[in-house]
Amino acid sequence: MEIGQQVKVCRLRDRVSPLIVKRLGKIGTVKGFKMLDGSSVGVVVQFEDQFATWFFEDELKVMQ
Repeated sequence: MEIGQQVKVCRLRDRVSPLIVKRLGKIGTVKGFKMLDGSSVGVVVQFEDQFATWFFEDELKVMQ
């Protein structure tokens, strides 16, 4: 994944707040990356309403 790409939230690995659950199936733009635990990287995604949060890479699908 690269910054600026459009991605779709296809699944959620963990229990999360209802605010994030509402993003399931939504498309957003990759804005950056976040180091998580030293061995994995999260992807920061911003949505049309300017809300941004991070997801694990396997929770996202790159849109063509």
